[in-house]
Amino acid sequence: MTAVPERVLVFHTAFIGDIVLMFPMLQVLRREKPGCTISVVSIPAVADLVRKHPAVDHVIEYDKRGVHRGLRGMHALALHLRRQRFTLALVPHRSLRSALIVRMSQIPRRIGFATSAGARWFTDRVPYQPTDHEIDRDLSLLQPVMGVIPGRVLPVMHIDGGDSRAADELLGTADRELKGFSRRPLVALAPGSVWLTKRWPAEAFSALARSLVRDGCSVVLVGGERDVELCDRVADGSAEANGVFNAAGKTSLAESAALLRRCRVLVSNDSAPGHIAMGVGTPVLALFGPTVPAIGFAPVGPRDRVLEVAGLSCRPCNIHGGNECPIGSFECMRGITVAQVMAAVREVISDQHAG
Repeated sequence: MTAVPERVLVFHTAFIGDIVLMFPMLQVLRREKPGCTISVVSIPAVADLVRKHPAVDHVIEYDKRGVHRGLRGMHALALHLRRQRFTLALVPHRSLRSALIVRMSQIPRRIGFATSAGARWFTDRVPYQPTDHEIDRDLSLLQPVMGVIPGRVLPVMHIDGGDSRAADELLGTADRELKGFSRRPLVALAPGSVWLTKRWPAEAFSALARSLVRDGCSVVLVGGERDVELCDRVADGSAEANGVFNAAGKTSLAESAALLRRCRVLVSNDSAPGHIAMGVGTPVLALFGPTVPAIGFAPVGPRDRVLEVAGLSCRPCNIHGGNECPIGSFECMRGITVAQVMAAVREVISDQHAG
């Protein structure tokens, strides 16, 4: 008798950076169990990006601040999932709500982290290793069903023709505004972050942009709608450079990925654009201040690197960052100099030419 293919649900309602770092788990699951059906529960903001991933068959949107708000919304989602008759749930998200919903969905096997707030509702509890990289932590959830966990796997992001055309059209706009923009080496800067303490100062990004343009590069500022005002300030501070284009808020997540793929390097705070760039193979120079790579969210591509101020006993002050420096100095970010970042960018571009 032919075995019925497994129906797998991956429940992860975090934001874009966490979702991209979860992609390797999907990739390995698809490779090792090609006959299974993989569905992903995600928030609406990242649903389209997840839907484009070749390892994903279906996406179920969980609008926890809208139509699925509160207990009634949770019950409605659980009832929908129950009808899908999933046989296995993988839950990287460690919230109580995530664990409760998969339990309410009556999925017979539910795998999550032992440190989850709702761990008691899992059938299999996997140790959460705080010093591992997030990619490896998510991969460890496959251990109960696969036995052996593969080595490091990098996320792969799928970009379709429409995303590529949108990125090309945006660069065409930049060319019309700034003559020869796309003919020069393109460097992306991502000044934003949800957490204020994780942001390298806007004036530092402006100074970096001016230096890059003097070096013969073009600079594109990337970010979401909430980053538009900040990127405007960075662009205004480097206006005399005449080679800086603000693309913040002008692209979808997938279009941003297509744009970043066209860049020689991305300079980013510890935030989502760094994960997106890693997913398309663009080298990342990540600026870490209140957080540290040991927490598990640094870019790990072959040409990625982290720039940070060493020797500060106050780091990390928070695993996510915060909105004000606890000791009032902000030295962890102010101590990263424009000269240091500029030298690192030159090295990456030089290495690409040498290659």
